[in-house]
Amino acid sequence: MTSHPEDRHSPRIVVIGFGPVAARFVDGLRPAAAAGAIELTVVGEEEHAAYNRVLVADLGVGRSSLASMGLADPAELAADGVRVLTSTRVARLDRARRLVHLADGASLPYDRAVLAAGARAVVPPLTGLNPDPLHPVLPLGVTALRDVHDAARLAHAVQGRRRVVVLGGGVLGLEAALAASEEGATVTVVHHGDRPLARSLDRTGGRSLAAALRRQGVRVAGNARSTGLETGQDGAFRALLLEDGSAIDGDLLVLACGARPRTELAHGAGLAVGEGILVDRSLRGLHTEHVFAIGDCAQVGEDAPSGLIAPGWRQADWLAARFRHDLLGGPAPEPLTSERAPVILLKARGVNLAVAGDVMAEPWDEFDAEHPCSAGDPQGRSREPVRVSLWSDPEHGAYVKMATRGGVLTGFVALGAPRAAAELTLLFESGAELPADRSLMLRLDGVESSAPGGSTRSGGVGTSAGPESTMCRCAGVSRGAVAQAVTDGCSTLEDVSRQTRAGTGCGGCRDQVRELIEQHFAAA
Repeated sequence: MTSHPEDRHSPRIVVIGFGPVAARFVDGLRPAAAAGAIELTVVGEEEHAAYNRVLVADLGVGRSSLASMGLADPAELAADGVRVLTSTRVARLDRARRLVHLADGASLPYDRAVLAAGARAVVPPLTGLNPDPLHPVLPLGVTALRDVHDAARLAHAVQGRRRVVVLGGGVLGLEAALAASEEGATVTVVHHGDRPLARSLDRTGGRSLAAALRRQGVRVAGNARSTGLETGQDGAFRALLLEDGSAIDGDLLVLACGARPRTELAHGAGLAVGEGILVDRSLRGLHTEHVFAIGDCAQVGEDAPSGLIAPGWRQADWLAARFRHDLLGGPAPEPLTSERAPVILLKARGVNLAVAGDVMAEPWDEFDAEHPCSAGDPQGRSREPVRVSLWSDPEHGAYVKMATRGGVLTGFVALGAPRAAAELTLLFESGAELPADRSLMLRLDGVESSAPGGSTRSGGVGTSAGPESTMCRCAGVSRGAVAQAVTDGCSTLEDVSRQTRAGTGCGGCRDQVRELIEQHFAAA
């Protein structure tokens, strides 16, 4: 006979999914589990504990290891009283009885269930592919970059210097294409639009990015609508067929067509579902008291799932604090706020891109207060026109564009200008004004002074190098915290990551962390 959750003294929390967001949430409750104040169980389908999926492409080209990507140690969690179930699939969520039914027939009672199921790769409806989102069947030689098995398929192609076709012009596909090309594979990127990252980049920025990809040896096939696959007698992928009758030959097809939130478990339990699992600002499912959702599977209010790791980690931290408050009497967290427009980063050897906000405006366009980027400005700047400054250097692959309203940055593109990208990212996220002389931003990558600490002759810009500035945006780690960890003896990126969590997200800060380490030990 199954006991009811309320018959037990310690609250029982079951986390469904064991990805990066679930790992962060579990970390927030580990002390309570270790003290016996709660019973905490986490259930994951994969045989591996949580690891950083953002770096799957790096794993596939040999630049990272599964050990360095790990975000949770099952043995350490078990020692703290956390029950970890890997290689375990959840079949059904019974909200009436508050039971999580597993595929093997067992069930887990809960007081609170947290859905952290993440998202699955989109399989396009091409001839030769099964587009069923729940049970996709991919032919030999076709993969999506979501897990370690996908990374192994990419590794096989790269090590054999084979032909790789990447379908999709988003960040994930482009980073995989660049990495595979740099390691010796012949790579072609195929995308439908007239430029890669078409939803985020303006036309000139997109053309500049395409040129940068080609300089790195990546072939780019734009305005190419794919219709199906050609396979050999063994059933393996041989070519991607296009609408114009042409074909792109390859040995491996990488599907980088985006991801879709996993909502089937919530839908089967009668929870409200939109683009993701609909939750309120307390991350609680609509019309339920005991089920919550975080990460890529959750749609918070009107904010659609972003697919980025940083918002999921913030949700995990907030919900863990809320549970500590509700169940253990800890301090109440501040209300969960809406996410700002994300800064999109593309990181590769030879290509450095940061883009955010509305960048479709052109320097000589005329705008009025009805322009989309004017909405929601509490200080009345929406009545002012958008001003656009841009600089392009095709010969050296650099392009910088800044859109402002009332002096405040509303969007930017920085390609081939990493220091300007870092500064613009800081200004965009803080809502600070740009200097009146926009050319000062360009000097960050061009003119260095001899001042201590490598400060720039920029008349006040360059503040991103301050100790209070954020170095790891995903984990929310400041430059000062990283520097302190290095001073305390952390001599490798892995050491710093273990102590501060910096570098465990998208990986965009890893070069900066390494630079701090090198500077410190060179001086020592």
